[in-house]
Amino acid sequence: MDPARPTLLVVDDEKNIRRTLRMVLEPEGYAVAEAETAEEALQLLEAEPVDLGIFDVRLPGMDGLALLSRARELWRDLPVIVISGHAETPDVVEAMRRGALDFFSKPVDRDRVLVSVKNALARRSLEERVKDLSARERRFGDEMLGDSPALRRLREDIAKVAPTNGRVLILGESGTGKELIAHEIHRQSKRAAGPFVKVNCAAIPSELIESELFGHEKGSFSGAAARRRGQFEVAHGGTLFLDEIGDMSASAQAKVLRALQTGEVTRVGSERAFTVDVRVLAATNKDLEAEVREGTFREDLFFRLNVVPLRAPPLRDRLEDVPALAERFLQLAMRENGMRPKPIDPAVYERLARHRWPGNVRELRNVCERMAIMSGDRVTPADVPEVAAARPAPPPGEGADLSRYGEVPLKELRDLVERDYILKKLEEHDWNITQAAQALGVERTNLHKKIRQHGLSRAGRSPPEDEPE
Repeated sequence: MDPARPTLLVVDDEKNIRRTLRMVLEPEGYAVAEAETAEEALQLLEAEPVDLGIFDVRLPGMDGLALLSRARELWRDLPVIVISGHAETPDVVEAMRRGALDFFSKPVDRDRVLVSVKNALARRSLEERVKDLSARERRFGDEMLGDSPALRRLREDIAKVAPTNGRVLILGESGTGKELIAHEIHRQSKRAAGPFVKVNCAAIPSELIESELFGHEKGSFSGAAARRRGQFEVAHGGTLFLDEIGDMSASAQAKVLRALQTGEVTRVGSERAFTVDVRVLAATNKDLEAEVREGTFREDLFFRLNVVPLRAPPLRDRLEDVPALAERFLQLAMRENGMRPKPIDPAVYERLARHRWPGNVRELRNVCERMAIMSGDRVTPADVPEVAAARPAPPPGEGADLSRYGEVPLKELRDLVERDYILKKLEEHDWNITQAAQALGVERTNLHKKIRQHGLSRAGRSPPEDEPE
């Protein structure tokens, strides 16, 4: 399916009507598929998606109303126009009730047909844009506010890579705005008019990820009641964002690799491959190189994805951006909760900018929403939750007391400080490896390596290879 040449499915048992519609539509740049019966139309729809259906309400066998309902079951967002011999028939009213966007009568009027088709496709495009804008509004959306050096560098890198077809692997801690970076790459790309489709690989059960990505045939597994398009198909002509790619199952990794290599995908339960035109962006908060070494992530897929790596900076590395972010988040929280705007004491921003924000921008937004809701007529420093007031960042030039380490080379000092800090976090979390790794902002596997490297032990013994949690 070519996004620049919409495909229309014309279903009518009168050959002359089908021929007339083809003669009207093809010169205007539309691709036209034909079916004489509803049953034939369903076979076509099950084989490939179309952009618009034009159905006669009176068909032999299954009628056009039943076809309309079945077609919308297969492709929920399929726009449909109905053809009727009489505009006032109850069938037309029922078709509109079932979701038809428009109708035209026989004999076919060229101008009426073209206006109806153009409006139906425009409405579908508008609905998709509204969904996209609504999704942007719900996203954290404003993480890139600010003018810190780290953010300026990131913007420069995005501007370089976005207009190309290069694949991008977005790296960074949880809550740093990796999805926003992907959206910005799409917005600045040549595919900006196409769809932006996100798949959270960590949120989908491993047994369903392949169906989500590549679609499935009816009856291909328990619960597959109808054919379903995969997200690679949905993203045709646009961008597919694979979030949390490090959590993808091994079998899905193999299929994604094939899709990247050949541009072809195959639905679950089918042997027929078809071509898609998709730019793939991926993101992870994992150390994929470590995952490759441990055999949990395919090396060939890693190299395919990691053409241009971009790193989302943690908020602690751009604390000067906190005031701008906090102001925006407070205003958004007031609006989203139906509150009147409140004045905000400037000291609030100063206090927030001293926190280390281990949860990054996501944590800041949550804190700002809490402040907006729980404050009085004015947001003051007293409204800053304790979690944001604790563990402040050290003032410039004020560091930790290192005198106890004596005179040692710089590299040795680094190792000593790292060892003591890791041990401190392990003890704070009662040697729970997962919790300590999260507090340190590293992967569990890396923490295990550091424990062995520094010879750390709990109560005089070395920790097991995989510490119980």
